Amino acid sequence: MEVSRIIAEIDAQIVKLQQARALLGGTTATAKRTGPGRPKGSKNAAAATPATAPRKRKLSPEGRKRIADAMKKRWAERRKQSSKG
Repeated sequence: MEVSRIIAEIDAQIVKLQQARALLGGTTATAKRTGPGRPKGSKNAAAATPATAPRKRKLSPEGRKRIADAMKKRWAERRKQSSKG
């Protein structure tokens, strides 16, 4: 029985030391991390919501046509170069 009492006292001291370390470290949470990644309730979690995420840009039909024409011109030049060589 004496061994179990010593173990219980050691465990009590460990808990006290963990609390003191948490206070000195600036955190009051004593819960252990369960895995990698951002912890729940962190400050940056709200920034990752879709409502605040940047909106997807939309290409106008004129812009799409300009890009298509430029690519067709580029492909034609490539075909011309490959047929020469």
